[in-house]
Amino acid sequence: MGKVYGYARVSSMEQNEERQMIALERIGVAAGNIYVDKQSGKDFHRGDYERMASRLQRGDLLYILSIDRLGRNYVEIQNQWRILTKEIGIDICVLDMPLLDTRNGKDLMGTFIADLVLQILSFVAENERETIRKRQEQGIAAAKKRGVRFGRPENKVPGNFKHIVKSWEDGNLKFDEVLRKCRMSKSTFYRRLREMRSGQEEWAAINKKTK
Repeated sequence: MGKVYGYARVSSMEQNEERQMIALERIGVAAGNIYVDKQSGKDFHRGDYERMASRLQRGDLLYILSIDRLGRNYVEIQNQWRILTKEIGIDICVLDMPLLDTRNGKDLMGTFIADLVLQILSFVAENERETIRKRQEQGIAAAKKRGVRFGRPENKVPGNFKHIVKSWEDGNLKFDEVLRKCRMSKSTFYRRLREMRSGQEEWAAINKKTK
């Protein structure tokens, strides 16, 4: 009998994988054989998934809580399922869908049923993500129409910004003190400085034309 592994994934560092871990440990997967990734399913350049895949051998068993842990869309889920079960030759058990257990029904009919269920669930998982994404986009668009601003609020330029810049250029202020007085990061300060100088150049050009 091969080794038993478990794989869990959450789509961001803020999400908690505890529910998946509890399910895997409850089924008897040793803690040392559980691999966890905390990032999106955008691609499969994922550290723990790749480390686990490199250890898998024919006859091993992999537990996952749900089918969408294998990828973010229909194509990726199908592709990973094929690689794991056909090319490497392991068994997969999806805990929240007992029909997706390759240990059962090794005959033609069992394989057909499992493949059919996989296709349906993969489509449903992708469709749900697409629906959520569209709702988020619609919500953001509606919020913007109401005047809601997203992202960090932009620091205002202090009224004496030009004076601070001149003191810095004259060598009377250290750069750290400039940032402290302006309450800006280094990148924001240089951006504001470019904007100020660009405005001065435009104003000088206008004055030159009117003379």
